[in-house]
Amino acid sequence: MASSAALAQAPPARARRGRHPGIALTVIAATQLMVVLDITIVNVALPHIQQALAFSTTGLSWVVNAYTLTFGGLLLLGGRTGDILGRRRVFIVGILLFSLASLLGGVATSATWLLAARSLQGVGAAIASPTALALIATNFAEGRARNRAFGVYSAVAAGGGAIGVLAGGMLTSWLSWRWVFFVNVPIGIAIALLAPLYINESDRHPGRSDLTGAFAATLGTAALVFGFIRASEHGWTDGWTLTAFGAALVLLPFFLWHERRTPQPITPLHLFRNRNRSGSYALALCLSATMFSVFFFITLFVQDVLGFSPLSAGFAFLPISAAIVVAAQVAARNQLRLGPKPFMVCGSLLVLGGVFWLSHTSATSSYTGGVLGPTLLFGFGMGSLFVPMMLNAVSGVAPYETGAATGTLNATQQVGGSLGLSILVTVYGAASSSEAARQVAHLLHHGTTAQLARFRATGRLPAPYAQQVLVHGIAGAFTMGLVFAVLAVLIAVFVVQVRPAARPAGSK
Repeated sequence: MASSAALAQAPPARARRGRHPGIALTVIAATQLMVVLDITIVNVALPHIQQALAFSTTGLSWVVNAYTLTFGGLLLLGGRTGDILGRRRVFIVGILLFSLASLLGGVATSATWLLAARSLQGVGAAIASPTALALIATNFAEGRARNRAFGVYSAVAAGGGAIGVLAGGMLTSWLSWRWVFFVNVPIGIAIALLAPLYINESDRHPGRSDLTGAFAATLGTAALVFGFIRASEHGWTDGWTLTAFGAALVLLPFFLWHERRTPQPITPLHLFRNRNRSGSYALALCLSATMFSVFFFITLFVQDVLGFSPLSAGFAFLPISAAIVVAAQVAARNQLRLGPKPFMVCGSLLVLGGVFWLSHTSATSSYTGGVLGPTLLFGFGMGSLFVPMMLNAVSGVAPYETGAATGTLNATQQVGGSLGLSILVTVYGAASSSEAARQVAHLLHHGTTAQLARFRATGRLPAPYAQQVLVHGIAGAFTMGLVFAVLAVLIAVFVVQVRPAARPAGSK
């Protein structure tokens, strides 16, 4: 959904039709596919990345968060910069930066190196994604041509998540986890070479970028996320934990103060005065917090407990992607007749049911009983919510601020996902630590001679004991996820008040 901001920001521009509009559309759509795909393609490779670079399970969440934090935090800034400096020029810079970061991630030899590359990928994505969709307005005339281009672009964006988990499984199984990063490099280079040949440049618009606001929001949120993850490993009184929370306590209020006073804010705060719009932002925050966590922990469960290969894990996620697509289509076709609220209430209830089911995960859970059922519920719920949340975000917004409204929703989703995952990882760390102590005691009293010898030599629990620790931590994390899901239901029921739109006179 990151592309929606750019869609709304795209003015009814004087599009200059190029000689090869099909190639232009392919280049633009390929960019969005690469950016969206990169959110999910890495998920399936996480267990292999963990082994290769010695990540802890809690530290592993940064492979996801480092990308989504910089992507979401700088998304609005990327779109604004394209308007000021020229969208094609900024688009090419974003693609090249994303490709370079992907190459650096693929050759990473340490956890720190990989996380730095993932952060740089997020910066490139935040530059390329909003300018990519905005370039459709520059290259396709308003009407049938532009609508068709938007349709192709939307289909690619919607299918990117499913393609990502499957592609990640294939690349990790057949080649190496490093290829989930390397695959972006030739695609990015091709896009950067083709863009100046087939994509028209946009007119520049006067203004300035709110760099102070963008970096205060991004660094403040990153500090908050770091504080939670650090606390899960080193405790709440650790010096770095307290420093991170202290930095967040300074930077985030400063961001709000700055946005109220700057003449061209990156996030117009008056958008939050509308009850339904604010409800949609809060709902997106809660739902993204659960969604990122479901993908993260289920990936670990199906590979480390059920023993799925990366390719099988990719196929295991296809049902949830299909459920999201089907539910989103049903919701889109019935918005005028039923209005957004029924879908928001039913969708959030389905998400709650799915997370509640997942909170009962155990080491004896099977794929069909412990994964497929709850993730299908979750997928249908998420799909029911995407369209009405977007409609609420832009309803009643002045045309010149539509981009800011949808961009804020998209940024909220990315940042909410990172923040929620960090909180659930903290809960996972606490739950798994207490369970590890119990499993060590059990091993010392009931373990075989070989198991005891291996444990004393390596300090690692044998596989059956380690699986119990992992599953107990995952179940604890999903129990905390119930809090976000319950909040989503309460927001949908009591905060959002929209009703079906009035039908035109004479309509049936």
